[in-house]
Amino acid sequence: MRNAYIKKLYEMAGNDSRIMALVADNGAIVYDQFRKDYPGQYLNFGISEANMIGTAAGLAACGKIPFTYTIANFLTMRAFEQIRNDVCLQKMNVKLVGIGAGFIYSDLGPTHHSTEDIALMQILPGMTVLSPADPLESSYCTEAALQIDGPVYLRLGTGGTPTLYEEDYDFQVGRGVTLREGQDLTIFATGAIVHETVSAVDRLSEKGVSARLINMHTIKPIDVDIIRKAAQETGAILTIEEHAVHGGLGTSVAAVLLENHTSPVRFKSMGLQDSFPVGYGSYQEMKELNGLSADDIVNQSIQLISGD
Repeated sequence: MRNAYIKKLYEMAGNDSRIMALVADNGAIVYDQFRKDYPGQYLNFGISEANMIGTAAGLAACGKIPFTYTIANFLTMRAFEQIRNDVCLQKMNVKLVGIGAGFIYSDLGPTHHSTEDIALMQILPGMTVLSPADPLESSYCTEAALQIDGPVYLRLGTGGTPTLYEEDYDFQVGRGVTLREGQDLTIFATGAIVHETVSAVDRLSEKGVSARLINMHTIKPIDVDIIRKAAQETGAILTIEEHAVHGGLGTSVAAVLLENHTSPVRFKSMGLQDSFPVGYGSYQEMKELNGLSADDIVNQSIQLISGD
């Protein structure tokens, strides 16, 4: 995802001199070509996230379109005051790009895991929150961020995220994508964990369970219509995210169900249940240790539709 983002940003910057790439030390190497070809559109602030966001707001006030970039938890937590006051309160056209979403930085521990960032960003007025699942979607989200006049948070994995889409599709901000059709339950997932969910849905099919799978690449604005339709047609909703269940995708989907007086529906959120991510190891090991493996998703799906 990261590489697709930088490739698209490079392409856009070549066509629009207003675009600025701002980094906080992290990712300097992957920006080598950008820095070489567009030196006047690149600034490295070092490990100084708050200064980067304050400067981004100033650049936006002068007509520039800054794309700020660093590890997601450092961006959204360390510079939260500047994002709130300098960017959102002033309605500045600043793009916030956080890499290492969820616990993709698996062996670096909870200090480098981004499991509260969705909650922090979507609570801010005027903020659009995008969470792509693969490199193609990352490219789409980057281009969409440029078209949005206002603050955008783009939540990315790293450079090794596998491909989910084999071909182009009609990407629209605020519109979920149905990856699998099904009648027994609907699974909503966002970000890199969508790949694990695809495996789970295939295993459910082998067990005779028909699961609808929807990729929510946009957390805010949330796709109300696709949620309501899924609830009415399948009667059971499971949300999956590498994030705290409080304030994340699960909370957003549950709010839609309640606010729209949807007919009775069985509901469960999978994610971090009032806890930090536990353990160290590979990314796959982290999913297993934190209850987000394909086996966990299969088991929770079966329990949900059986009413256990």
